[in-house]
Amino acid sequence: MSLTNELSKKGIIPPEEAASLEFEAKNSGKKEEELILEKGLVQESALFRMKGESLRISLKEVSIDSVKLETLELIPEETAKFYRMIPLIKKDKELQVGMVYPEDLKAQEALKFLARQQNFTYQVFLITLTTFNNVLKQYRNLKKEVGQALEELNEEIKTEKFPKTSAEFERLAEDAPISKIVAVILRHAVEGEASDIHIEPTREKLRIRFRLSGLLHSSIILPMKIHPAVIARIKILANLKIDETRVPQDGRFSTKIDDKSIDFRVSIFPTTLGEKVAIRVLDPLIGLKRLEDLGLMGRNLDLVKKAITRPFGLILVTGPTGSGKTTTLYAILQLLNKEETNIVTLEDPVEYFIEGVNQSQVMPEIGYDFGSGLRNILRQDPNIIMVGEIRDEETASLVTHAALTGHIVLSTLHTNTALGVVPRMIDLGVKPYLISPTLSLAIAQRLVRKLCPDCREKVKPSKEIQEMILAELKNLSSKSPQVFQAKGCKKCVNGFVGRVAVFELLAMTNSLAGIILKEPSEEKILEEAKKQGMTTMKQDGILKALEGITTIEEVLRVSDEK
Repeated sequence: MSLTNELSKKGIIPPEEAASLEFEAKNSGKKEEELILEKGLVQESALFRMKGESLRISLKEVSIDSVKLETLELIPEETAKFYRMIPLIKKDKELQVGMVYPEDLKAQEALKFLARQQNFTYQVFLITLTTFNNVLKQYRNLKKEVGQALEELNEEIKTEKFPKTSAEFERLAEDAPISKIVAVILRHAVEGEASDIHIEPTREKLRIRFRLSGLLHSSIILPMKIHPAVIARIKILANLKIDETRVPQDGRFSTKIDDKSIDFRVSIFPTTLGEKVAIRVLDPLIGLKRLEDLGLMGRNLDLVKKAITRPFGLILVTGPTGSGKTTTLYAILQLLNKEETNIVTLEDPVEYFIEGVNQSQVMPEIGYDFGSGLRNILRQDPNIIMVGEIRDEETASLVTHAALTGHIVLSTLHTNTALGVVPRMIDLGVKPYLISPTLSLAIAQRLVRKLCPDCREKVKPSKEIQEMILAELKNLSSKSPQVFQAKGCKKCVNGFVGRVAVFELLAMTNSLAGIILKEPSEEKILEEAKKQGMTTMKQDGILKALEGITTIEEVLRVSDEK
């Protein structure tokens, strides 16, 4: 019996859905499991448990780090990919093999052939697609791949004098070993979901670090002698000047990794020990998110959705560098991106490309800055405008007038809180009587690390923390709240996986408009915010900590920055 029929029989999907899936599987060449998971009909773990029961094969949970490289070599990578089977553990002459499709007779025949060829017996287990994909990555171990490329490079260097001029380093940078080293670093950063790559010269070694969940982790150490060639290779990819080493350079390039198009933003910075490179990894599948995925919920989510339904108005996102402001703006843009709207953006730099949005990169060095760009945008008949940042009086004035003349305008501002937006706009020369009719919403945010859902532990908070929680959340039903702490497992980084934002939002009201005209101090605005029922950033973080999304320590870390 097929899986779709099994699901229909158990009442999980209707019979007509089962018939449709079966028809689609036959005509698309996709497996039923893939289609069921794509459509989100059943959770993967439940689906494969059902499949295991049907086939009478044990479903195996696999710790990725437990799969050794020498074991993986028993089944070639291409064979593993094609038949969706992977070697897991070898004990004496018996090999445990994980298969996504053990019912596939061709896969079984291939496994029998390999067993005869390499003289091993085997035991088959069922594994999920996610497990298969995660273990498959182990074929490509960072240190192993880079080590092989370095061996190749050393062989080349032995046969000829090591390069000394920039032209010779450019030639070396184009050679296979250096190209391979850079490609391996980029791919491992993408597969590990790193947000940034740092390539840093020290006195003796070249250090490579990845930023994971906001924190930097050392990944590999390379010989310092290949530093110029690695830098030259990155400059070639980003179309930068190879022979210029005295001043900073910025660029970007795109490449396909595992059939995904990934953008990399490159910043090269001269240091006393040589050029340092910081590469931002821009994966659209990770960077372009829904508002709910960012951490907006409840009243905060309703306020954003209400603000973007207005025909005009200014929405400002505030926070320090690296707090996810641009990601929030992109999430809003995706909701506003419709056939009947003309969206134009001015960015520095353009981080993610959004289909249907006219995105423009400012270039201050040639006089094309936010101010001049805004003046030209208004001649482009826009409905919605996004300006990367309000940095000066001219941009603040132009943004305000654009919002006043019937446009939705999105931008960012450097203030610590949502309450600070109004005083900051006044500091930038915007008249108070212009702020109340134009400003729709002020959003302040910070990023906190998300707890790993697989290993987080529920704990009772200390008396001090408990009192703080009860003081912040006066309407909390439980007088003895439970929080969570990081533990750490094979699926996470020290108990954390990814990041989520904590928010505070201030909406324009008639009362707030009156305060802006009379006495626009943060104290008076705070009084109005409390009347509105504003959830502060600290309160939003505590609510997330009580739900097990993050820890109280993370919340206090970012809320104490204010």
